[in-house]
Amino acid sequence: EDGAGYSARLADGTKAWPGFEDSAVPPDRLGAYLSELRSLLDQHNMQAISYGHYGEGCIHLRISFGLEQTGGAERYEHFMSDAADLVVRHGGSLSGEHGDGRSRGSLLERQFSPEMREAFATFRSLWDPAGTLNPGIIVDPPSITDDLRITTPTVLQLAPAQAFSGDDGDFRSAVDRCIGVGRCVSTQGSTLMCPSFRATRDEQNSTRGRARLLQEMVAGSLANDGWGSAEVRDALDLCLACRGCVSQCPTSVDMASYKSEFLDHHYRRRLRPPSHYSLGWLPLWLKLSSRLPRLVNLITRSRLTGGLFARLAGIAPSRGIPPIAHRTFTRDWRRRNHLGTAPHGQVVLWPDTFNNHLTPDVAHDAVRVLEAAGFEAIVPGRAVCCGLTWHTTGQLGMAKRVLKRSLGAVELAGNEPVLVLEPSCATMLRSDLPELLPDDPRAISLSRRVTTLAELLDGIEYVAPPSPPDTRPAIAQPHCHQQSVLGLDADRRVCERNGIEISKELEGCCGLAGNFGAEAGHEEIAQRVAELELVPALEADPDAPLLADGFSCRTQIESLSGKRARHLAEVLAERLSPGDG
Repeated sequence: EDGAGYSARLADGTKAWPGFEDSAVPPDRLGAYLSELRSLLDQHNMQAISYGHYGEGCIHLRISFGLEQTGGAERYEHFMSDAADLVVRHGGSLSGEHGDGRSRGSLLERQFSPEMREAFATFRSLWDPAGTLNPGIIVDPPSITDDLRITTPTVLQLAPAQAFSGDDGDFRSAVDRCIGVGRCVSTQGSTLMCPSFRATRDEQNSTRGRARLLQEMVAGSLANDGWGSAEVRDALDLCLACRGCVSQCPTSVDMASYKSEFLDHHYRRRLRPPSHYSLGWLPLWLKLSSRLPRLVNLITRSRLTGGLFARLAGIAPSRGIPPIAHRTFTRDWRRRNHLGTAPHGQVVLWPDTFNNHLTPDVAHDAVRVLEAAGFEAIVPGRAVCCGLTWHTTGQLGMAKRVLKRSLGAVELAGNEPVLVLEPSCATMLRSDLPELLPDDPRAISLSRRVTTLAELLDGIEYVAPPSPPDTRPAIAQPHCHQQSVLGLDADRRVCERNGIEISKELEGCCGLAGNFGAEAGHEEIAQRVAELELVPALEADPDAPLLADGFSCRTQIESLSGKRARHLAEVLAERLSPGDG
């Protein structure tokens, strides 16, 4: 099944389609058959990717039919007719492993005699005289072009707010990446994709189910509601935006981006849910709250007012509001004595919303580690934000405005690497920034400069000063975006060099997933996702140290176990003496 996904696009990005993807001939005829098949493809000016069970003579083929182009259906019909004749001449079958179905049913007259087809019809009529059970498949099939979905014109005015550069700016082409392989509905083993399906076992809550609805939406098949479709909104509601599909789906579906795009259009003339105004605008609220953090904490953490505040904000009362730090990292930074020169040069430390306002100790520890490693940390002189919360809630116009302001601030800092401690913010800047501001050269430049702490330290093969070894191996809960976009190889190497033993590296989502698990109505799914892998790991080894770079991962772990997980920066900083860094 994965082969169908990996071959869905040619090397130049051209779409390759099924249709003639299951032909089979006697193995001793395979060489001659393949040679003539290649010639036939050349005659029709088509390209193909082949794979399959060559030992049995079965060939899986995906072909550049050009179905989305004018005349594509006719070209498809002509090729299929010629290809059917070819496989029959070689004593083969149109379908060697799977069924003929609607895609090849009308070609069976080229493979079977009239007497055999009459026998098919007679046999079917014995069991289904009224013709109600899946009609028109083998007996009395329609033309092979009657039900070609891709030939349906796009009736929805798309005008996406994101570039979708991997799909030539075409939102329909993006959602058509899903060809139904179904790896997202696997229930075997540990996997990141798709947490909402694994928790509910409901096809609607899978990457494939959501993609199918989006495909129907752009084709105008959902009661003509288009971007206003309640069905699509509800299906996307339980998408955790983990981006597991980006790396684990063979066709690299990016449902998180599709969700953001849909929400941006859906709510342009509609009142948004309260959480979009609270969690979606979290950077602004935290900036304002940092002026009176003790008062804000008193209000939001009080039993009397905290629950009321959470309900008004669309936040799950059971989750509550995390306490705001009394002093932000950037405030302390302005009062700090800074190094002059450093052997490895300067690094721009991006003061993300979470580590600036909620866990500034992580940023302080990162500075200590950087200086011990021979870097000089510099911080932008103006406030910066990656726009993550606006992107997640589909407020893409605001996300772009925030990013443009941040680009100016980082540009003033120079051309050094930009260290982002929060994985979701690093992903936003590395992956989403160029898609939101594709015409701004500063966006491309910044996306290429983004680095994680592990990537930066791995580049110089950093080893912390010797320290007494921690004999307890740690449980690592990587952030979803580390697994799906950023990669974990550098983290593993840094841990190995520095004697940080990992007993178990979890592959699944923690369940909180940024704002998802904090939103009212998502508590049950967030808990069920956590119970897939995180909860069993915590219960199996309750005394193990916990490593998690993501703020939401650390928050979820503390909520579930009462234990505090640590960022890699904190673990490495522990190995430094007070005078280091």
